[in-house]
Amino acid sequence: MNSASIKLMHQTDSDTAKGAQPYFFEYENVVPPEPRVGNRIWHLFAGATVALGLFYLHWRWTDSLNSDAMVFSVLVASAESALFIGSILFFYDIWDECDTELRPLPKRRSDLGLNGEGPIVVDVFVTTFDEDLALVKPSILDAKSLLVPDSCALEVHLLDDGDRKEFREFADLIGVHYHSRQFNTGFKAGNIHNALMHSRGDFIIICDADTRLFPTFLKSTLSYFRDTKVAWVQTPHWFYDIRPGTKWGDLLNQKFGFSPLWAEKVLRYITGTERTGADPFCSDPQIFFDVIQRRRNRHNASFCCGAGSIHRREALMNNALSRQGVSERRTAACFSVPRANRNLAFSRLEPVGYHVSEDLLTSIYLHCGGWKSVYHPHIEAKMLSPQSLPAWSAQKRKYSQGTFDIAISLGWMMPNRSLPRAIQLHYFATFWSYFSVLWMPVLLVAPFYSLATGRSPVDSYTTEFAMKLIPVLIIHEITVFMALKGHNNQRSRLQTIISIPIFMKSLKNILTNDSLSFDPTPKTVERSTKRFINYYLLYFTLCLATFVVAISNFYLKNSDHNI
Repeated sequence: MNSASIKLMHQTDSDTAKGAQPYFFEYENVVPPEPRVGNRIWHLFAGATVALGLFYLHWRWTDSLNSDAMVFSVLVASAESALFIGSILFFYDIWDECDTELRPLPKRRSDLGLNGEGPIVVDVFVTTFDEDLALVKPSILDAKSLLVPDSCALEVHLLDDGDRKEFREFADLIGVHYHSRQFNTGFKAGNIHNALMHSRGDFIIICDADTRLFPTFLKSTLSYFRDTKVAWVQTPHWFYDIRPGTKWGDLLNQKFGFSPLWAEKVLRYITGTERTGADPFCSDPQIFFDVIQRRRNRHNASFCCGAGSIHRREALMNNALSRQGVSERRTAACFSVPRANRNLAFSRLEPVGYHVSEDLLTSIYLHCGGWKSVYHPHIEAKMLSPQSLPAWSAQKRKYSQGTFDIAISLGWMMPNRSLPRAIQLHYFATFWSYFSVLWMPVLLVAPFYSLATGRSPVDSYTTEFAMKLIPVLIIHEITVFMALKGHNNQRSRLQTIISIPIFMKSLKNILTNDSLSFDPTPKTVERSTKRFINYYLLYFTLCLATFVVAISNFYLKNSDHNI
């Protein structure tokens, strides 16, 4: 298929009828950012933060508890301690950057530890459930446009869990494999499992419905599998449709016809951002991918995030057999039989864990099995971000509910001798960050409770208290700023706070044994504000109540003094 025909097919029949294109077409020319260079100077500040934090917490527990409000005081001190532990785990998580060396592309199957003759077969799985064909088409067409090394053969598969006629017809039209199934068992993992049973690739690239692979994807990732213990390679997620917003100066000019420099500076200082309306749902994932995932790579501990990853089929199948207690001998035997019989042997197993967080669960299983992961730091695909509050909340609910379920079912630290302690700590850091929903509300509500009741979480607010707390906060902020390589952490913190109600509900569902289910994140431009109050009313109420109580206390104290 030539480039002209591919360009024409980017627009669906329905789009043509309506005279409109999908909204994301306006972002087609956005250029992805390059990974940033880190430094190790922040290690000094991290050490100072830990030392000062330990000194402060020792004082909190030994000399500052308020005996007149002991329960409240202990509760706040416990929350502070848990937050400090989270900081230590975060420092461990991102301690050092160690990218895996990119080696030459394979020339034959044996270069990647594969048996037999012929080309190295790579499957591209594009999964879909209820997304529009207009959204899925570009993903399929970009997959077909991959640059394929001479030693490889590429096969593209459309995995339609919606079993839709127009998708089947589109697949037939452009010559890609189409797969559907009668039941949607196992969520996305079940969809992938079904395709694994009807495909032959030695390696599988996983794509969501909106994942647009760059032509260089395969050439940038395949050589990592020269290490025969590498099970998968994860690339960064990049949301190319995030709204850039408007500069404060431009906004002032639009509204009032002039833009004083001092007004721009004030607005930048108050809001903490250069623009208004930029990334309204705090969707930019660069802190997670360019910092956390990239630095976990030093222990081969970056976990799979689903889309934008490439997997060794042997590792997935080995994982399925080993979890069923099948011996290595039988595993090897399964790979020596004809493919049709081999697929029959695997048909009742789970190469990818059946779970709402199948990527995280499968990562743990494979790491426990002695397999390695590699994180490739350069962006090799682009995806769509949530475009409405319902979409954003659905995504957060999926992540949190799945992570809580895995953490609790695996016993938090996953006491498994086959999993190196270094990797266990990385997973534990992830779990701990989600369980912060247990102590973050304590610290958020504490000021209001203290003002409303007159009870303080410390014995007294003295100069000693300030001298011990303030240095910790300042050094910690410097540490985080330097560690994150200039990425904006304020939006990440804001998202964490706003997500608390969703995380609390997710944790409740897991603890009460509610069934795990979720809807795919909607990929629409709906600007719904209907649920805005549901997420923010709690915080507006808390801030307003704290302000009212503070003013009331101030007024009453002054009134008593005048009397």
